Amino acid sequence: MISVELARSLRDAGLRWHPDTGDRFVIDKPGVDEDVYTVSEMTVERHDHPTGTILGFNGTTEWALDSVTADESLWLPREDQLRDLLGPAFVGLTRTVTPAGGALHTVSATIGGADRTFAATDPAIAYGEALVAYITAALE
Repeated sequence: MISVELARSLRDAGLRWHPDTGDRFVIDKPGVDEDVYTVSEMTVERHDHPTGTILGFNGTTEWALDSVTADESLWLPREDQLRDLLGPAFVGLTRTVTPAGGALHTVSATIGGADRTFAATDPAIAYGEALVAYITAALE
């Protein structure tokens, strides 16, 4: 899973979230951004209104939390969502074993006409870093 900091970088680069079932998110406020929630018809429902999207908490998921706006929330995209968002820029993912026995995942992407790589121990982080670069290049 990507970090809150990487999720903020994605949002700040221009990634927009349209909440959907299965999406993970945190409430983007200091002191409460450690609990990860999942949009679900049973516990956290998306309610679309002309003024914006509200994420409503049902049942006993969080007794003190009734709802938050999507703008107060920070999306934590999954690995598959990040890969899909890279779209045509995505070239491939490789996994190598480090001398210490760990794994290193490298995302290859063509961004702004240049071949680039992004490596991390978690493939979602490598995808997220590639997506930040892709969005940033597209908006320049």
